[in-house]
Amino acid sequence: MRNVRPEVFLVTRPKLDYEALAAYLGEVGGEQWLEHLDRGHLDDAQNLAEFAGKLCYRAWEPGLNPNVVRVRTDQRKYLQNILSQAHGSVLEHVTFGFVLHNVSRVLTHELVRHRPGTAVSQESLRFVRLADIPFWMPDWARDDPELMERATALLDQMEDFQRWMAGHFGLDGAGLPFSEKKHKTSFMRRFAPDGVATSILWSANIRTLRHTIEARTDHGAEEEIRLVFGRIGELMAAEAPALFGDYEVQDGAWMPRWRKV
Repeated sequence: MRNVRPEVFLVTRPKLDYEALAAYLGEVGGEQWLEHLDRGHLDDAQNLAEFAGKLCYRAWEPGLNPNVVRVRTDQRKYLQNILSQAHGSVLEHVTFGFVLHNVSRVLTHELVRHRPGTAVSQESLRFVRLADIPFWMPDWARDDPELMERATALLDQMEDFQRWMAGHFGLDGAGLPFSEKKHKTSFMRRFAPDGVATSILWSANIRTLRHTIEARTDHGAEEEIRLVFGRIGELMAAEAPALFGDYEVQDGAWMPRWRKV
């Protein structure tokens, strides 16, 4: 058994083409909206959310839509209004991608239940052969010597069986077709526990992230997924504070001021 710890890497962020935005806004008379925007590398997510919302009402400035006589120019207040009004559809344009590394298949089985607004690519044990069994143990389990002794012995036995099967099937033999390796590797994965660590690329839009962070850090959620989504919550609060600054964290549970956006 190889002891590992779940890790989260934020690998993709939204990126805006401001020249294209300016060209569109020139068509509708909203060029002045661009003048007040910050354009640092962490600003595109919030700018995109604001753009999507203002497009719905042509609310770039007063008078472009005769029904709009006043517009919000403070982005934070504007996005807070989006959240408070549960106008969550405009947040679906803003997507972030995370590599969740050394997470168990227990976690990934639960994660894929969140289908709307997500994209998933997971390391496949049909193709990736196990030589060892990376495994995360929570602190309370590590503090139990008898439990750790028995668990380690069981996982070591599973590892030995993986290596024995690889030799028995001749998977490293010269000239063995990849299709045969895939066939046997697919069989071998059946003898790995759900707790085996893996990697998954999980992309989600802001609307989904807000719901999932709340649901998966709840005190009733599974321990490992609480750990991972607590970290995702921290990353998103730093990336887009106007969209995630309404959360209150209590004993690891992220509770938003505005729900079901």
